[in-house]
Amino acid sequence: MKRSKFLSILALVAALCLLAGCGAKDVHPAPADTDTTESAADSSDAVTDPAPVGDSQFVFTRSNFPRLDGSTATVPLGQAVASVLLGESREKVADIIHFSKTTRSYRALMNGEADVLLAAEPAPVIWAEKDDGGYDWDMAPFAVDGLVFVVNASNPVDSLTQEQLRGIYNGTITNWSEVGGENLDIVAFQRDEEAGSQTAMMNLVMQGEPMTDAPTEHIRGEMGDLVEAVAAFDGSPAAIGYTMYYYAHNMDAADGLKILSVDGVAPDADTIGNGSYPFLNSYYAVTDAGRPASDPAKLLYDWIFSEDGQRLIAHEGYIPISYVGGGTSP
Repeated sequence: MKRSKFLSILALVAALCLLAGCGAKDVHPAPADTDTTESAADSSDAVTDPAPVGDSQFVFTRSNFPRLDGSTATVPLGQAVASVLLGESREKVADIIHFSKTTRSYRALMNGEADVLLAAEPAPVIWAEKDDGGYDWDMAPFAVDGLVFVVNASNPVDSLTQEQLRGIYNGTITNWSEVGGENLDIVAFQRDEEAGSQTAMMNLVMQGEPMTDAPTEHIRGEMGDLVEAVAAFDGSPAAIGYTMYYYAHNMDAADGLKILSVDGVAPDADTIGNGSYPFLNSYYAVTDAGRPASDPAKLLYDWIFSEDGQRLIAHEGYIPISYVGGGTSP
């Protein structure tokens, strides 16, 4: 991230915290270096121990910063959180942001390898593993996203209905001419069963209907692989796939692609925020239940839902939960 953007985020959070009066459990970003030759200070050099917790300010350092994990689409947010709270540039915090994708991140939390997740809803297998292992989480949505469908930019189809999408993925609609497109067989790419977007697909779109079995080469484990495959498939507009709106819109993943409207509603910040787009999916902050209020992981978890945290989420291009349903955008 460029220095100007980093400092603008840091100043935004710090100023809001000062204006709010920052109570006993508030978290403060570490100070940034003002040397223009550096992108930001390395706070691990400047601060080695946390400030006292309680009625005083708490400052995150590398020695106390929680281990973050989560979904592919929340990697930029994880970087932004670490950047602001440690007072370092995104480049410098890259070494501590290693998100392992949705399903693996929940397993990392259960195995004691992560402290806080920023992740989509887990697959059913994770809920079963949680119950079997007797794990208990604090888990709440901090932002909302939309499951979107992408096709090659040259595909003449601009919108599909929910029923048409179900038909494409249950195998009853097999040619684009059936939905207003060219006379081409539809090639429907899917994610693997442990992907967060696959869980969203099954819950939001299929609603209990089984998806047709896809050839192995049409099932992609990485979100980036799926959108690239749809854009480049066979030099034709035959392919379709799905991903999250944030990923397609904000992570330069949609080159050569078109994001389809659903029931005539185009996904964007307004339609996702006000709920008029039909396929809405939440991102959750998750940590072990029962952590004391002074635990750094609990402090970071709570900060995500604070006014400052929600403002950072909005600044990073996500749709904060406080904005959903017509609430005031941070």
